[in-house]
Amino acid sequence: MKKGVVLSAVILIVSLLLTACSANQPIDNTENNSTSVTVPAESEVPNETEKSPEKIGVIAEQILNGNDGEIHYSYYLPEDYDESKTYPLVMTMPGYGMMWFGEDSSGSNLEWNGFRVWTELPEDVIVVSAQLTDWHETSARQAIELTEYFIENFSVDKSRVYAAGYSAGGETMSQAISMRPDLYAAYLHGASQWDGAYEPIAQNDVAVYIFMAENDEYYGSAKARSAYDGLQAAYREKGYTDKQIGELLILEIPNNEYFNSRDIYNYHGGGNIVFDDETVLNWILSKSKT
Repeated sequence: MKKGVVLSAVILIVSLLLTACSANQPIDNTENNSTSVTVPAESEVPNETEKSPEKIGVIAEQILNGNDGEIHYSYYLPEDYDESKTYPLVMTMPGYGMMWFGEDSSGSNLEWNGFRVWTELPEDVIVVSAQLTDWHETSARQAIELTEYFIENFSVDKSRVYAAGYSAGGETMSQAISMRPDLYAAYLHGASQWDGAYEPIAQNDVAVYIFMAENDEYYGSAKARSAYDGLQAAYREKGYTDKQIGELLILEIPNNEYFNSRDIYNYHGGGNIVFDDETVLNWILSKSKT
């Protein structure tokens, strides 16, 4: 009898152990599956809040590997930038002191009013400013390539693409718009000499605003008058009346008092003041390609 009782007890214990093992197995698997599936899925969800600052505002010190070498540039996207809409594009080029001279010069054009003021206008505008390495044909080709890059990759209104240049940047952009007048609706030429052609500007109805101090120390106002005369003659050759030309071409040459009253006594550097004139900026933005 004792042997039978012992044997029965052994059988009962083994059965209980097997039942316990089989009951625990699914619970362990469920916990492991929950961990392996849930955690990675949460970690892979993109955080749009963290990404959004990279898409709007000033995006500084970028590099485009262009056909003529690296193009160093910064740009601005409006705070409510929406890819379902289109925006005017302003390509604005600084003078010699803010061009590309290596890493130490990187981003030196970001506080330039010729870049900043466009970002502060009531109308939302995409603004691009490159730090090019010269003011000749190479820089003009790079300015064009950068313009085309933004037209192709951002929500740009192709009928409202504009250019602006100061000093060396003006020499560059006067060439760029005459090389590709089909791209630009209007151009602000600040304190610079005209290095481009005149006829392509007139043939494509590019509006031009020329600003130069009467006693600009570097260029002198004669260069501004020469550019105006050349563009005016090209428009007349096209058959435009003086009234029609006046809607497309403006020359402004302030005297010393204009600058002195604003506490400016360096007239070439003072040429940057044109970018602070919202009336001028809005004249540029009022033009469009038909």
